[in-house]
Amino acid sequence: MKRIFHLALLCLFLAHSGWAQSAPQANIDSTYLVKDSILLTTPDGAALSVMVVRKRAIKVPLPAVLYFTIYTNPARYLKEAKDIADRGYVGVVAETRGKHLSPDAILPYEHEVNDVNVVIDWISKQPWCNGGVGMYGGSYVGFAQWAATKHLHPALKTIVPYVAAIPGQGLPMENNVFLNANYQWAFYVTHNRYLDTAVNNDEERWRRMRNTWFASGAAYRSIDSIDGEANPLLQRWLQHPAYDAYWQHMVPYKEDFANINIPVLTIEGYYDDGQISGLHYMREHVRYNKNAEHYLVIGPYDHFGTQVGGRPVLRGYKVDSVALINTREITFQWLDYILRNGPKPAILKDKVNYEVMGANEWRHAPSLEKMSDTTLTFYLSNKPAAGNYQLVSSRPARTGAVLQTVDLADRTRFNNDYYPAPLIRERLSRSTGLYFISQPFDKPVVVNGAFYGHLKAVINKKDMNFGVTLYEVTPDGQYFELSYFLGCASYAKDPTKRQLLEPGRIADIPFTETRLVSRQLRKGSRLLVMLDIDKNPFAEINYGTGKDVSTETIADAGAPLKIRWLSDSYICVPVNTEEQ
Repeated sequence: MKRIFHLALLCLFLAHSGWAQSAPQANIDSTYLVKDSILLTTPDGAALSVMVVRKRAIKVPLPAVLYFTIYTNPARYLKEAKDIADRGYVGVVAETRGKHLSPDAILPYEHEVNDVNVVIDWISKQPWCNGGVGMYGGSYVGFAQWAATKHLHPALKTIVPYVAAIPGQGLPMENNVFLNANYQWAFYVTHNRYLDTAVNNDEERWRRMRNTWFASGAAYRSIDSIDGEANPLLQRWLQHPAYDAYWQHMVPYKEDFANINIPVLTIEGYYDDGQISGLHYMREHVRYNKNAEHYLVIGPYDHFGTQVGGRPVLRGYKVDSVALINTREITFQWLDYILRNGPKPAILKDKVNYEVMGANEWRHAPSLEKMSDTTLTFYLSNKPAAGNYQLVSSRPARTGAVLQTVDLADRTRFNNDYYPAPLIRERLSRSTGLYFISQPFDKPVVVNGAFYGHLKAVINKKDMNFGVTLYEVTPDGQYFELSYFLGCASYAKDPTKRQLLEPGRIADIPFTETRLVSRQLRKGSRLLVMLDIDKNPFAEINYGTGKDVSTETIADAGAPLKIRWLSDSYICVPVNTEEQ
């Protein structure tokens, strides 16, 4: 199975804040006043490294723009801060506790909720700041912005998060399944005060680790022993397989969103691995705050492409020309709009602004729900259809079932080839999984939104990790991957609380956290659903005993997993059928 994991959170960014200031060093520069050795002290005594860049010629207070990162790179961030200053702001770059000049322990995610606001508070009290602060940036930097809003500081006027991470809801786990995609990131950002690029780029080491662990059948908790280097962060995270208070503390949670009354511009990509995190923030914001001023720009980009505005070719797919934008320019147009009363960015014609793949056009909607005008419901029938089963629009009069058997001890094959790389395939391997195909569409239709569904199954174990992948099958027989879901059945109803399945009893398994997409389907195209159990080197393996999944080993596999997928299981696909 071909896998390319560039999971979004590789680009995570962080920073920290404080009260006390050490004596900074000012670089001699005819254009800029640079103070690159500021140390702020937090209320709990930690130190945060901060850089400030101002234009020498400007003597009046200005709004400040803060970039909060865990990726220590002084030369890069001096350039970043100078560009901010060139655009009429005070540029501030702050770094996570323990990075650069800070002597503290590096604990990603755990302190931003307080530290970012310490930096914001300090900025707002400086004579060069007019009291207004904005933030922007992607992945970890996006996470840091949302962390700051959990206890919103009055000086923070807006945030512009791209591909923003939610710890515990994207990486290191997704829908309560721990992933290997970004395993090395913990070493990359914590081995030293800067970055360990060599370890991050050692692809052979991480490939060997994954494959050796998978072949051995060892517990997921011991994967660092197989690598040969202890991973304390992984062990820390594995103590929290539910989305519990440990994770909830790090970002706004439920009612916290009601108090976020600043404008937000989210920028996302259909093929950002962490998209479920970035859009979860938006969904929760507008859910709990009915007056939320929250805008979205989203198009055919991956995690890194979103942060620059896309690339002409994405995983083999030639991106529509109109989809290629300039993320940085849109960001500063937005900051000008909020902080300096400038015009709103032209692309923001409504709250949700999205590019339709295959149509080469941008469309606009007042909400995520209004992207579509119809939701198509398809049932997973047990009727054969030329090597597949039928995906039908009517609930079967009698409930049937399709049987799937998976030997969890078998290491000769991988299950669940879901990752969208390449986006377009001439054929699918079909070595595992079940496939359900619809009738051809009799007219063009736009898949517009995030599919979701409700599975019903009877299994002989207490749990399973499963995947649902959605494809377009074009009239000429190509497979275009639209979206996918990966999750743990026992957390399907509530990610904060495990509810084991009862062997031999019907289990209701809803799923919602899938990737949003907009794609023009031609007349004659069909939808194909792949349903499979997740068993491969890229994530922990759930053997179904009901024990902590990270402690299970191949010895727990026992009898093969047998699933009866009932034919009243269904998926819902939001579409737009109207001509634009």
